[in-house]
Amino acid sequence: MAEASIAFQAPNPPRRVALLGNPNCGKTALFNLLTGSRQKVANYAGVTVERKEGELRTPGGRSVAVLDLPGAYSLNALSADEAVTRDVVTGRRDQLPDLLVCVTDATNLRLNLRLVLEARRLGVPMVMALNMTDMAERQGIRVDTDILSRELGIPVIRTVGVRRNGATELLAALDAPVPSASPLPWEAPSMDDVLASHQEVRRILDLAVQTPQGSLATSDRIDRVVLHPVWGTLVLGVTLFLMFQAVFSWANVPMDAIKAGTEAVGGWVQGVMAEGPLRSLLVDGVVAGVGGVLVFLPQILILFLFILALEDSGYLPRAAFLLDRAMGTVGLSGRSFIPLLSSFACAIPGIMATRTISNWRDRLTTILIAPLMTCSARLPVYALLIGAFIPQRDVLGLFNLQGVVLFALYVFGIVSAMAVAWVLKRLRTQQGHSPLLMELPAYRWPNLRNLLLGLWERAWIFLRRVGTIILTLTILLWFLSSYPAPPAGATGPAIEYSFAGRLGQLLEHVFAPIGFNWQISIALVPGMAAREVAVGALGTVYALSATGEEVAGALEPLIAGSWSLATALSLLVWFVFAPQCLSTLATVRRETNSWKQVFIMAGYLFGLAYVACFITYRVALALGAG
Repeated sequence: MAEASIAFQAPNPPRRVALLGNPNCGKTALFNLLTGSRQKVANYAGVTVERKEGELRTPGGRSVAVLDLPGAYSLNALSADEAVTRDVVTGRRDQLPDLLVCVTDATNLRLNLRLVLEARRLGVPMVMALNMTDMAERQGIRVDTDILSRELGIPVIRTVGVRRNGATELLAALDAPVPSASPLPWEAPSMDDVLASHQEVRRILDLAVQTPQGSLATSDRIDRVVLHPVWGTLVLGVTLFLMFQAVFSWANVPMDAIKAGTEAVGGWVQGVMAEGPLRSLLVDGVVAGVGGVLVFLPQILILFLFILALEDSGYLPRAAFLLDRAMGTVGLSGRSFIPLLSSFACAIPGIMATRTISNWRDRLTTILIAPLMTCSARLPVYALLIGAFIPQRDVLGLFNLQGVVLFALYVFGIVSAMAVAWVLKRLRTQQGHSPLLMELPAYRWPNLRNLLLGLWERAWIFLRRVGTIILTLTILLWFLSSYPAPPAGATGPAIEYSFAGRLGQLLEHVFAPIGFNWQISIALVPGMAAREVAVGALGTVYALSATGEEVAGALEPLIAGSWSLATALSLLVWFVFAPQCLSTLATVRRETNSWKQVFIMAGYLFGLAYVACFITYRVALALGAG
């Protein structure tokens, strides 16, 4: 207890606190409880790891900055997240914290204490937050905090990150003085050090913790089904099916409301402003651009709601574990499952989610194939083409043919992604499969507060990082589609004479072999900003005055009468592989810190799209679909 008493004799309370802990220890829940909405998210300088910092008020009225460090199993870093955590607590990166709060899972101290012992050697004042004590009590696990504090030489405080008053003791401790940090040089532990830490953990646990037999019986019984190679796969399939059904059904009402709001704002601007370039910029550029971004936010948030709930419940690590062997056949690990799952809403958060993959080659492969997952921005184009060319009739008396075609496009994207991953695996023959080492936490009910904060955080990241990019590009493409004005006596649509129209006519020479006319070629230009813009661009090309859903409704009979089925099928295949929207490519640049990977992605996607469309178009013509 000598070290613990010394830790509280200095006159200065901490002004800056860092939370350190293993993944799944409840550290983020505790951070949310302490800081609430008073938090901000950014990236650490020079890396793509997120930096979360917030502010709390102590019972004494003091303001304390709280840094939520990325989860780490050890300071001997194996991933970018762990490297940042090590660099912060050793003073190599960012300001050294005044106090280190080691957050531990009371139900799994055997794993958590190893990191505490490592951190204790750093010479930074610290306390241990024994989190999830409510779950430990329900499981019959008894932890003697006095013995634990004596053996570790630091204060041990009980916390429950999911309860409103679950951090009362910790907040009170932050008003107590701590000494100035005296950091000691950190060195990677040797094998002898690791073995000694394991023995020390066992010794402390034998003294301070009483664990009843069968404390994980409930989780074990669930895992017999969830991790079963047959039943577990079935459970996963049903879970994903229900999730995607919710994404596309629950989002209808808020999406319609956003569309109606966008149209109302655009109509109001048209009503109060005289016709001219400024009105066109505001209505067709700014309002339409913001609406084009916001309209897909409900789908993305619903998908993240499921992902966050499944992660908080402890299921997602099991899904990754279940799929590890299957994904290993194409050179990936089970950790790639979650980023690829996120990419069904939007490739951008999916690519961002690859930060949890420690192996760089696995992470890069996942980034390169994430755009092949069918993101929600493709749906407007799919709906337009399927509605125009695929008849509404039943298949086998059970399934709608249009729905079967849509499902086939999803499957086509998944199979193509796995094929690309397999090719990349063959290209790096010297590197074997990276084994999946993952903690499987106990099952628990998701916490509503954490879900809401997580959704708010994701919504803000999406709007800030993506919305501004797409808005800027939409305004730029509005300019290219509006200028120069058509000459006197022109009879065609104005866009035909614009910069974008001229570009489309040049591109027709490139795309004619795959069945695309100049109108489609023009639509591909604004489609680079966001795929869903292609529907509105086609409406502009065909001189339609309606917007939103009315455009799609008017376009269906028009393109059905002027395009061949072969052209429609080719365009569907194009959007399965189409080179990514510019905001996705910008995200790849940020996450890989390399323009080379951006060009590789854009190049291989364009090549795949062109070859697949050429084959589709020619085969369709040969079968009489011309």
